[in-house]
This record gives sequence, structure tokens and C-alpha cells, in this order.
Amino acid sequence: MELVSNLPVYQTVPEKYIFPPDKRPANDIVNHSINLPVIDLRGGRIDSDGQDEIIRDIMKAGKEFGFFQVINHGISTKTIDNMLQVCENFFKMPAQEKERYYSDDMSRAFFLNSSTQYDKSQTRYWRDYLRIACYPIEEFVDQWPEKPENFREILSEYTLRVREIASKILKLIAEGLGLHKDYFAGDLSKGNIKMEVNFYPPCPDPSLTMGLLPHCDRQLITVLAQGTAATGLQAKYKQKWINVKPIPSAFVVNFGHQLEIVTNGILKSVEHRALTNSTVARTSIATMTMPTMDCLIAPAKELVNENNPPMYKEFIFRDFIKAYDAALANREGVLEFFKLY
Repeated sequence: MELVSNLPVYQTVPEKYIFPPDKRPANDIVNHSINLPVIDLRGGRIDSDGQDEIIRDIMKAGKEFGFFQVINHGISTKTIDNMLQVCENFFKMPAQEKERYYSDDMSRAFFLNSSTQYDKSQTRYWRDYLRIACYPIEEFVDQWPEKPENFREILSEYTLRVREIASKILKLIAEGLGLHKDYFAGDLSKGNIKMEVNFYPPCPDPSLTMGLLPHCDRQLITVLAQGTAATGLQAKYKQKWINVKPIPSAFVVNFGHQLEIVTNGILKSVEHRALTNSTVARTSIATMTMPTMDCLIAPAKELVNENNPPMYKEFIFRDFIKAYDAALANREGVLEFFKLY
């Protein structure tokens, strides 16, 4: 079991975590003048004019960035902080406590691993992670660990609340596209909700390594809590990277491949990555709304016509997962399987 969170405190980065010079983040241009849009959901207390404004803001952000942050979303700061803390506590448990959960078996409802499965080089990423199947809760709760204390209770509460946010945003997106508000409420979003909890310990020299490779998400939509310990998430914008600066109690929302395909390219799934830092441990929690494995995915019929033909062919979601894995999460690599032109 090789976990970054089990490593001793090093003064230098171990060789296996050092990337070749051409793949180090210091080589990339970062635009520090651009910030992601921040959208105020107003705690759900929205009149029709306010809702129209929120829909416009989401659609504008989705078309330009594929990312935005939401505030006043209705989830308490306590619920978010409890979840971030209990996850951090898990990674800080003794190695022998964590060992039973370590696995390469992607079918498990709860497992611990390190680095990433999507890079086959010998260089390792400075990251440990949990992969959790978390909804329906009653189907998976008995497979979650009982330690740290209250882990199951906190995860259950957090899952329910974040699922509500994802559903609310998908309804607003559907209306913004001119679709029925429940367009995404069926098989497109009824797959098992999965969670990926990332833990990035302090790194002796962040210029030499990476937290997570550039990638796009395979699912429909992702709602991310990234805490406020440090900036680490970056998103691609006009061929440059921008920092996704932490905002207390905010969620970062980004669109997955399925939303780009269903909207026929109106909304974008954008590459993002994670950097490390030398001062503090950083925890982030990505909650992923997935289609069912047998869901038929295709551009919405309402969004295509003679002047705007479908860009993607129809496919079953499980086939997309196979292509995504084969392309090692590379954006262009996976979309080439399904593009019509």
C-alpha cells in the first residue's frame, strides 16, 4: 500500500513523484487576471425575475467557462465543514487503519487509492483519494467505514444535500436550453452518485510534481467542495490555465462530457487539473451525477436541426465509460470515439 499520506516528511520530492521537465506545471501559462463567475442561488428563495437572471448567468458561464462557483446554495457551512473535516481525518488515520480499504477494484462501493488510474507512466501524482458510491444511500451505507467517528452519518447528510443542489442546477440548465425543466431528471441523472475525495498533503517542491492530471469529467455534472486551505484547482480557459480560488462555503460546478454531448456543444466540458502546495494539506470532494449505465446518450432532439446538425452519434453510457478509460481521460481522445464531424 503506497499512499502519499503515509510518507514521512521529506525535504525533497522522492524521485517517483518528479515529472519530466516538459510536464511540470511551471512550464504552463497561467492567467491570473481571470476568475470563474460566482452565481448567487439565493438560498432557493427566488422569484421569477430572479430565477431568469440565475438561468442567464448559468448559461453564460457554461458557454464561456464550463465552470462556475455557487454561493447561497442552501447547504449550511457546518454540513460542508463537517464533511471536509471527517474526510481529512480519514487520511490522517494510522496506516494500519486505512490498509483494509486500499484497493484497485473499481467496482467496490468504497476504496482508497493513490495517484491516478489514468496515467500509465511511472511517475506518480502527489495525491491520495477515496472513491465512494454514495447514492442510493441505503444501498451502500453498510459498505462505508465506521471510522472516523460519525463518518457514515456525515456522508449521508452531505450526499443528500449536494444531490439537491445538482438537481436544482440541472433544472435551471434545462430551462435555459428551452427544454422541459425535468429533461435531465430521468436516466440521464439516475445512475449511482459517486464521490471522489482528493487529499493532497504538503509537497516539498510543488514545481516538480502534480496533484492530478489535466482531464474532463465523464459524467453529467460535478459539484465540488474544495475547502479554503489553499488554491490548487485550475481550469483551462482560452488555452491558458486559471486558478479556481476558494470561496468559503461555495461549491465549484463543472460540466461533464455528457452535458456537452446532450447540449450538442452549447455547454462545454473543460479540462481541469490540480496542483500541490508546500504549506498545508488540501482536501476536495467531487460529487458526480451520473447517467444509468444503460442510458442512451445523444444530442437533445430539440437542440438540433438542418442548420445545427448533431455533432455526436448516439451511444450507451457504459460504452462511453469504456472509451473514456481507453483514452485515459484525454478530452479529445475520448470525444473522437463519438464525434460525427
